[in-house]
Amino acid sequence: MKNYILLNENAVFYECGFSCDNVVFLNLNNEKYFITDARYTVEAKEFTKNCEVIESSNLIEDTKLLLKKNKIKKIVFDPNDFRLSFYQKLTSELKTEFKAQENFSKLKRIIKTDEEIEYLKKAAQIGRDGFKQLAKYIGKNGFNEEESFLHFKAIEKMSSFGKYDLSFDPIVAINANAAKPHALPTSKRLKLNNLILVDAGVKYKRYCSDRTCTSNANFEKFSFKREQKFKNKKHQKIYDLVYKAQLNAISKARVGMKASQIDNLTRSVIEKAGFGKYFVHSTGHGVGLDIHEFPNINSRSDVIIEDNMVFTIEPGIYLPKEFGVRIEDTVVMKNGKALIL
Repeated sequence: MKNYILLNENAVFYECGFSCDNVVFLNLNNEKYFITDARYTVEAKEFTKNCEVIESSNLIEDTKLLLKKNKIKKIVFDPNDFRLSFYQKLTSELKTEFKAQENFSKLKRIIKTDEEIEYLKKAAQIGRDGFKQLAKYIGKNGFNEEESFLHFKAIEKMSSFGKYDLSFDPIVAINANAAKPHALPTSKRLKLNNLILVDAGVKYKRYCSDRTCTSNANFEKFSFKREQKFKNKKHQKIYDLVYKAQLNAISKARVGMKASQIDNLTRSVIEKAGFGKYFVHSTGHGVGLDIHEFPNINSRSDVIIEDNMVFTIEPGIYLPKEFGVRIEDTVVMKNGKALIL
């Protein structure tokens, strides 16, 4: 693809090793241009690779000039990344044909390089350490603390006191709130033997980690380890079922399968036990520069799984007004099989 335009920060970063929140990136006949304003040009010139940095006070007009100067007849863009007003201003009075091609940058990134996998692995390790630090805090000081305060502590511990950016705003949910897959923190307080769900991740060199742990609030032995002992028998039953579904997918996922087949490896276990209607989301999603990338691991996806694809396996069961359990790890396909990062 010789002519394309990018606005998305992570898509631009993938092309040239730097990005910012006000940039137009052009690839024209394999010449690359990074157009930004004066706030970013010093860093852009220092960090970008294999592209010309152009300082601009009007990104749209300078983009138009380059398209005209290079006599570009057709250019590919991702409609998901363009505001309507920006698109209308950019395409007006131009002879260049803009061809919409959804997610073309994400599709380029679906198979990770070995270097990218090392970054993702490092992010996962930092994330795991963050979970350990949060577990220590909850074990010592978490009793009777509000979800909202534990959410703040999750940010503090996962980021290592601000050293790392987070992949997303963490989810910290107790009992009934954990029945909402994307629960917002409340004033509910953590009590002995409550169920607590934490979903969090960090970035390393912009690459994301993503992990969810569900635990029993036994303050003497609190941990986010996968082997959990719950006082509540129903908590234990659902936890064991979700964990069984997750392990089934991780152990049986193979290169050459369709993504929908991997989704079925979790879903079939949960459906067989009679809880299918409470598994309300897909089994997983790709992870990379974006927290949600390709491949999508859902029941409709015909994408063929290949080595060096990275994605989550995160089955869950959500019983409204009672509790929810989700167990999530990020895996990489290596030598035909899934390895937990």
